[in-house]
Amino acid sequence: MSDNAHDRGITLVTGVAGFIGFHVARRLMALGRPVVGVDNLSDYYEVSLKEARLRVLQEENGPGPFTFERMDLADRDAVTALFAAHAPRRVIHLAAQPGVRYSLKNPHAYAEANLVAFLNVLEGCRHGKVEHLTYASSSSVYGANTAMPFSVHDNVDHPLSLYAATKKANELMAHSYSHLFGLPTTGLRFFTVYGPWGRPDMAVYAFTRAIARGEPIRLFNHGQSLRDFTYIDDIVEGVVRVSDRAAAPNLEWSGARPDPASSFSPYRVYNIGNHTPVPVTELVALIEAELGRRAETILLDAEPGDVPATFADVDDLMRDVGFRPATPLAEGIRRFVAWFREYEGAPP
Repeated sequence: MSDNAHDRGITLVTGVAGFIGFHVARRLMALGRPVVGVDNLSDYYEVSLKEARLRVLQEENGPGPFTFERMDLADRDAVTALFAAHAPRRVIHLAAQPGVRYSLKNPHAYAEANLVAFLNVLEGCRHGKVEHLTYASSSSVYGANTAMPFSVHDNVDHPLSLYAATKKANELMAHSYSHLFGLPTTGLRFFTVYGPWGRPDMAVYAFTRAIARGEPIRLFNHGQSLRDFTYIDDIVEGVVRVSDRAAAPNLEWSGARPDPASSFSPYRVYNIGNHTPVPVTELVALIEAELGRRAETILLDAEPGDVPATFADVDDLMRDVGFRPATPLAEGIRRFVAWFREYEGAPP
């Protein structure tokens, strides 16, 4: 749908100081759409990076198109006031407590940020008559599934981490609101997102930083895990296209043969991945080539909660919104390392 084809009402973007939220908000405002951004600026990773992202949004757009609200979405009264004050037309919910390994150490953070906060957002959408809620799920929901590529039409009932369980719970919670209140909801299962302004706790940024500093990197599963690395621009294109296309009931849905990706209610789930899994060792080699430095590696066994491979089936995304991610990993790493050098002042 073209930008002129629909109302330019406010889009609420949660997690706007985060990696994906920052890029989504930036893209929406480049299209001339006003954004209200929400973030609690948690210290899960360095707050300075989140503040730098916010400065970019504010400097590029000024106070008119962009409004920032600092709040914790687990605060029910604050979320109620947020929806009352801004009356968003669409919501793109990207705020969450991320990380598989961290969920082993601090599980209660996931209950607050991923379950309580999501319920508050659902309630805000319900009472605010929001036209479409698009929210972040995760490839981690596939858990113990081994059929490749991962399909949204397969059941995902065996999560391997609490983080994955909370993301699966989000999909179930969304379906109940789509059924009970007619709220159109679409969940997006992201596959290992990377790119400029990325998260420093994730492999691409963490490896690049360590190699540039001459520090060792740890390769779990001896570097043989396969990941469907997906470039941020592809993710953003998918998010914006999906947000513009409110979920609709599947008129062919049958309770006798239930399709997990759709419903008789206005509910959908899509994968967004590059459809090209590569071993982590190949990622390291590409970073080494861009930095012109060899990595010192420490090979370790897989950790609890890790999955050996991710591989996205994106046929549904292509069919419904006419887009599939396609940025080659080598090109994405080239762009990321160029940004990394500029942001961190690393030598060329």
